[in-house]
Amino acid sequence: MKAGDHVPRVLILYPYDERLAATTAAGEAVRTRLLQATKARIDLFSEFLDLSRFPEAEHIGRMARYLSAKYAGRRPDVVIALGEVSARFIVANRRELAASATIIVAGFSSRTAEEMDLPNDVVGAFSEFDIVKTAEMARGLQPEARHLFIIGGSSEFDRSWLATARADLAAFSRDYNTTYLEDLTIEEFTKVAAEVPRDSIILALTILKDRDGRNFMPREAVKQIAETAGAPIYGPYLTYIDYGVVGGSVVTFESLGKTVADIALEAVAGKPISNLESPQTYVADARQLERWGLSEKNLPAGAIQMFKEPTFWEQYWLAAVLTLAVITAQGSVIAGLLVERRRRRAAEAESRHRLLEVVHLNQSATAGALSASIAHELNQPLGAIRSNAEAAAVILQSDRPDLELVDQILVDIQNDDQRAHDVISRMRGLLKKRGEIDWQEFDLNDVTTSAISILRGEAVRRGIVVNSNRAPRELPVRADRIHVQQVILNLATNAMDAMLEVMTTDRRLLLETTLTTDSKVELSIADTGHGIPDGQLASIFEPFYTTKPTGTGLGLSIARAIVETYGGKISAANRPGGGAVFRVVLPLARNG
Repeated sequence: MKAGDHVPRVLILYPYDERLAATTAAGEAVRTRLLQATKARIDLFSEFLDLSRFPEAEHIGRMARYLSAKYAGRRPDVVIALGEVSARFIVANRRELAASATIIVAGFSSRTAEEMDLPNDVVGAFSEFDIVKTAEMARGLQPEARHLFIIGGSSEFDRSWLATARADLAAFSRDYNTTYLEDLTIEEFTKVAAEVPRDSIILALTILKDRDGRNFMPREAVKQIAETAGAPIYGPYLTYIDYGVVGGSVVTFESLGKTVADIALEAVAGKPISNLESPQTYVADARQLERWGLSEKNLPAGAIQMFKEPTFWEQYWLAAVLTLAVITAQGSVIAGLLVERRRRRAAEAESRHRLLEVVHLNQSATAGALSASIAHELNQPLGAIRSNAEAAAVILQSDRPDLELVDQILVDIQNDDQRAHDVISRMRGLLKKRGEIDWQEFDLNDVTTSAISILRGEAVRRGIVVNSNRAPRELPVRADRIHVQQVILNLATNAMDAMLEVMTTDRRLLLETTLTTDSKVELSIADTGHGIPDGQLASIFEPFYTTKPTGTGLGLSIARAIVETYGGKISAANRPGGGAVFRVVLPLARNG
């Protein structure tokens, strides 16, 4: 889209308020798709009609007049009506609100659209909420069931759903003692559902309103009923998952939103558009399968299980194979400690040995990961030495060699040799294997500077700017210097990995050392990546926990083991401005 071109306006109409998860989730999927596809060159507007709680004609008229006035100077090019209620509203008030706009409706079936007698130029992204497929899924999971209960509320939409279900389930219901639970209060629904026989199938449609006229979010009503239900409940909406239902044949809101957005993009581009159908899939809640003793083997082919806890072997089989010997040995040590206290010292020595083994493996892995950058860093002084040596040879072969220039070249060669020596020394430190922990006192600032030197080449290769803030005084700690350096390398390389999907100009790594108020030293390593999901913060230091496709999940666990060995603590948090920060706190070796 060229500068100065008309920016298309799209108005999304929601039938109820923002608490109705189904239309809200679908609307968010529409917005996300449109913004991505147009690179945000689009004006998006949203309106919540709230026509479930306010279905009166007077309110509908006021809402139509209000929106007509609101958008008088910004008439939409496309109106997306989510749900049957929104579709009826825009069709009835199209002339006043969006006379020339393309109208796209979504969230209900093509049969409902035919019954509504929509104008020919209204295009739909239809969702065939096939209650029979959900019922067939229930029959497969409960082949012994003899009773069938269908639940529906008292709103106009609820009654319409019940009528559709009666027709669609006519043949299916002949195999069961079938009861339609309708026109009840929420308390009555809950009571009756709690008393149904165990060999029952319960199909929950929608409860937007109960007999007393109280309004509900359908999933909240279903949740209340499911908590004490005497048999498994199934439903045709994805929003019911995690609210007590076993599952059903559903249209995911992401697929519905994408279908609607694709039609809207075609309309904005001036291309011809036509009706589309959103794909369906079978979804089940693994926790409810376990609750009711239903076998996942009886699920329909291709069914998606949500909230299924993967087994340890499924998650960590590769890491488990690699570390099986170490775990077995450590398990033997722990068992020995429980039986014979007099072997404690031997067990502690064994534990330290295992830590050294694991740390050495981690050091070797780090050296391997940084080998390309280290080789590049080493080639620079070696190349300079060769160039200077060749230049000196040429000068010495001349009739009147410039000895002062040769002397300067030799100084340069010595400096480059020292640079190469420093690189090799750092590499030897990474690869050196020790049999005992080398306790020593050192300045944390110096170790941080050394780690930055090792990382600098890799950071440059990845386009990452590395900064450091050193404490203005010495920060003496007592530990194994190489181990503390390894912790810094582990955290820093993880931080660099976290910025792979960030724009190169925004990749920054900050290492900072400070003296805390309680006489401890703190090292923080902060990045500008996407941060850590809140739900994962409590687990990232656990063994084998990783979010990397090829990771073993041992790096942060090893870092924690090292830090705690020296009486310290390690923690992680998200930065307010984006990215993550890891903090390592160690005891101060001495004051002064």
